[in-house]
Amino acid sequence: MLRKLPPLNAVRAFEAAGRYLSFTGASQELLVTQSAISRHVSVLEDWLGAKLFFRRQRGIELTPRGEAYFRSLSGALDQIDQATRRMRDDAGEKVLRLKLPPTFAIRWLIPRLHGFQALHPDIEVQITTSHQPANFDREDVDVFVHSEFGAPPGEGYRRLFGEVLLPACSPRLIERGPALAKPADLSGHVLLSSVHRPRDWPLWLASAGVTALEAKGAITFDNAALAYQAAIDALGVVIAQRALIEDDLQTGRLIAPFERQTPTPGAYYLAFHPDRPKPPRVAAFEDWLLAEAARSDATS
Repeated sequence: MLRKLPPLNAVRAFEAAGRYLSFTGASQELLVTQSAISRHVSVLEDWLGAKLFFRRQRGIELTPRGEAYFRSLSGALDQIDQATRRMRDDAGEKVLRLKLPPTFAIRWLIPRLHGFQALHPDIEVQITTSHQPANFDREDVDVFVHSEFGAPPGEGYRRLFGEVLLPACSPRLIERGPALAKPADLSGHVLLSSVHRPRDWPLWLASAGVTALEAKGAITFDNAALAYQAAIDALGVVIAQRALIEDDLQTGRLIAPFERQTPTPGAYYLAFHPDRPKPPRVAAFEDWLLAEAARSDATS
């Protein structure tokens, strides 16, 4: 039987837009522009001879025919996705796909990863970095690591280690001054931080009894790894997570000018799909990662 199939890129764009009820959301998922999503949907509407969305001033809304078509397509794409994942799992049972926050990957996992490779040289590790949560139903990801300000709900999570905050800086910064004898002395320095962790400095300063601080300046980075490197290069004082700078403290690249270390309610968690059997590669990585994390937690 000759199948009458619409343009598949247009189908993907329509289905994503229908899930998000947003061309912007669809464009972010499919990594194309918003205008490309709009064009694909228009192509599909022309091909079908039917209007799929109402274009409202504040967004889009499925038409009755569009909603019926969306439900049918979404189920079909889910079946294709599941069949494809089963095939890839069978073909790539030795490929471990990780999605990690950039700073966690750069400063914690990668320096330790040789240990996992030594234990499991037959497992190929593929790493992508992102601050966005993994969607196990939509992404080709086995394991996701992320930080949460409190335990996440549901199943499929394992706690790795907690967060302990402390200011850190290069010894060269102390040498050239001004002094850092007490927390209030931070007013004479540039404060470094990550845009993704706006609560860290206020939390530590409050625990140190500093209610108001007029710092010399502030630099906010896209991720904490850049802030840590800026501190190593003596650009200022960074508010750091102890577990992520432990190696720098031991080698002397960074020092902690104050004794105070402040635990937060946050922690790092390993996540995996709770409703799928755990492949051996994932179980092996989980066991190794939890052992490494326990050592890290003990020193934090």
